[in-house]
Amino acid sequence: MPVSTPPPQSMELPGTGLRYVDVRAAVEALQPGAFARMPYASRVLAENLLRKSGSIQGADDMLRALCERRHDVDFPFHPARVVLQDLLGTPALVDLAGMRDAVAEGGGDPRRVNPMIPTQLVVDHSLNVEVAGTEADAMPRNMAMEQRRNAERFEFLAWCKQAFTNLDVLLPGSGILHQINIERMSPVVQVQDGVAFPDTLVGTDSHTTMIDALGVVGWGVGGLEAESVMLGRASWMRLPQLVQVRLEGQVRPGVLATDVVLALTEFLRAQRVVGAILEFHGPGVAALPLADRATISNMAPEFGATAAMFAIDERTLDYLALTGRSADQVALVQAYARAQGLWADAFGQAEFDRTLGFDLSTVELALAGPSDPHQRRPLATLVEQGIAHAGAQVAEDGPMPDGAVVIAAITSCTNTSNPRSLIAAGLLAQKAVARGLARKPWVKTSLAPGSQAVEKYLSAAGLLAQLAQLGFGIIGFGCTSCNGMSGPLPQDIEQDILARQVHTTAVLSGNRNFDGRVHPRVKEAFLASPALVVAYAIAGSIRVDVAHAPLGRDAQGREVYLRDLWPSDADIDRVLQASVHSSQFSAVYDPMFHRNDSGGRAEAAVPVCYPWREDSTYIRRPPYWQAPFTRLGDFQGMRPLALLGDNVTTDHLSPSGAILPDSAAGEFLMRKGVAPAEFNSYGTRRGDHVVAIRATFASNRLRNEMAGTEGSLARVMPDGKLMRLFEAAETYMQRGQPLIIVAGRNYGSGSSRDWAAKGVRLIGVQAVVCENFERIHRTNLVGMGVLPLEFEAGVTRKTLGLTGEETFDIAGWQGVPAPGARLRLRIHRADGSVSDAPVVCRLDTEEERQVFGAGGLLPRMRDEFLQEAR
Repeated sequence: MPVSTPPPQSMELPGTGLRYVDVRAAVEALQPGAFARMPYASRVLAENLLRKSGSIQGADDMLRALCERRHDVDFPFHPARVVLQDLLGTPALVDLAGMRDAVAEGGGDPRRVNPMIPTQLVVDHSLNVEVAGTEADAMPRNMAMEQRRNAERFEFLAWCKQAFTNLDVLLPGSGILHQINIERMSPVVQVQDGVAFPDTLVGTDSHTTMIDALGVVGWGVGGLEAESVMLGRASWMRLPQLVQVRLEGQVRPGVLATDVVLALTEFLRAQRVVGAILEFHGPGVAALPLADRATISNMAPEFGATAAMFAIDERTLDYLALTGRSADQVALVQAYARAQGLWADAFGQAEFDRTLGFDLSTVELALAGPSDPHQRRPLATLVEQGIAHAGAQVAEDGPMPDGAVVIAAITSCTNTSNPRSLIAAGLLAQKAVARGLARKPWVKTSLAPGSQAVEKYLSAAGLLAQLAQLGFGIIGFGCTSCNGMSGPLPQDIEQDILARQVHTTAVLSGNRNFDGRVHPRVKEAFLASPALVVAYAIAGSIRVDVAHAPLGRDAQGREVYLRDLWPSDADIDRVLQASVHSSQFSAVYDPMFHRNDSGGRAEAAVPVCYPWREDSTYIRRPPYWQAPFTRLGDFQGMRPLALLGDNVTTDHLSPSGAILPDSAAGEFLMRKGVAPAEFNSYGTRRGDHVVAIRATFASNRLRNEMAGTEGSLARVMPDGKLMRLFEAAETYMQRGQPLIIVAGRNYGSGSSRDWAAKGVRLIGVQAVVCENFERIHRTNLVGMGVLPLEFEAGVTRKTLGLTGEETFDIAGWQGVPAPGARLRLRIHRADGSVSDAPVVCRLDTEEERQVFGAGGLLPRMRDEFLQEAR
């Protein structure tokens, strides 16, 4: 390996008085002509490598690999900051607090356990729609309940804000992390010690990718990896596949950003871009407003991609100015992007691993569902697809019909970050109210913006009152229904659902609609634009063919169709120009961030180590530094806890929504004296591992093929007794029986929640073998010391004839398997026969191999702190 040369001398950034690391000069010195061929992401990662390369052996080889788009070289990525949302961020901070105890008990200094880079946490996932948008006081009542139920969590976060340095916490009611991140947190270009460099980040939410729309390289990671980065460790990676998506044409009149992104989700899933970094170029990009780009980038996890990048251009600068960034900052972004080759016109010769083309003019109004974001359903063909019924109409005074929409929610950062989409919904509501239409009485409606600025511009447009009249009053600022925090259905509605077995649905402007995610009583969920959410609240049933059948009748008895209510592009643009102003964003964010920067009043010093409460069911000292979690298993004689099919999501593995009284977690909480009305949600209780392990595989939509029926069920072998899955795991743990999970394709898709890996580790699972993993979940498994294995092509649980009666060994390795090693899954069948199946070890880098060998990331980091102390 050649000796690395020092990083190139920083250059003066014209007109700024700052300096920057000149990537073009460094690359051209190493490989003439290579810079022009580098995609956007490669240039940013190269800058990161060069700026940090003084202590990196072999930096030249790593830089050369970036130039050549090689995918077999490990290199370090040092994000400039970490962002956390509370459902994943709180457990991450619980881990750091627990590590302080572990370090102290090992003789080290617990104060060394501290974020080393700026870390920002926004409490945005704990808001529950207890009170629907039909009530005038919904927001204060919902926020009061959020504060009361989450008092222990917020008390812990207040301790974290004081006890840890480099940590900022935005309290409830601020908005959604991703929307705040793109509207204010990101400077796009950072400055430190007189050097300008690109803003980069990782976040504990897969939708961190929303920031990619600003040209900021960022993506979601599990909480474990985020903890590692917070503590100053590089995120070691291999360059993902780089895929160019060339956008052609223009969006047709009447089509909204939601429709565009649903079409892209369907297209890109079919193109198998799993794990890739996407870059959007082509003539269609220039016409897309930044908010539309943000809608696209936000959905990168639904594409299966790592990131969805847009280069910096005039639209970027316009958006920065609109959202209240200073003129100096906007000028800095332009100067840096042009000098560093990150401006949109600098990629005409860029080369990619693949190029895909997509024509924006082909997009039409659509829904996606009933259980996956890529299941696009054009509105014009709902009858042909069996979603709607020809001639179906819903009477106001009749019983709740088949396909009843019981939840209609305008929610999530994907769409509430898009003023054009929200104004369209408001204008549709305005027309509907003028025609005398109303929501159906069984529809629970809500509007939960991701930013307080939304309230300001909808108010300025005069649209809040009409939305509220249809039930879409603002119930608070947070994630809500998209994350399963839909709150309870009215008691009479729930009783009717159960008594008549009504097939219920939800329509929401979110990004995820996986089985059981939105609400346990909802059978199907559909993603839609905010305007269509309003339309379906009026229609009342997914069976109504909203494209062709009337939504209802006006006061004169005349039929009213969707086309009568749909706003024109000219009307939307007129209201947009008149009502959305930079002063609204400044009015929200200037005091919010000034308050956080100033630190508020002086408070008493807090203890270095957190004072855990033994009676808490929210925050509990974690066990990851105790045996048996600090050592590897022997991977012999493992029994399958579950045989699972394709598209098992992290919602199946660790749901975040409502806790039902008859669940393992619900029964545990009742034994602890917690009333069902105070259960809150699985997500809010992840700081207590005793509750959280009872959420593992707790989805009532789980399909364990060993059980033969839907639900959180398993059979204990060899006797075959059917029981609740957690109780089966308890039985196996009492026997000292190691476990394995066997699954199909796309295992662990969905949200980047590390408890989907923590839970399986804590109930005794040593390995997961499947056809392929989603990226973040695989890294979380490694971080917990669970071995991820993939069947070789053409081999599945079905071709092997697995029934769940088998036991399994993993053969072909000693010590710790090498990255990508070919191993053997030895199958011991009930009839005494033995066979081997080839599997691939999905420890992908040497860094992951070392983490796995240490028993997981948390034990390894504790050991490193103790070694430094010695």
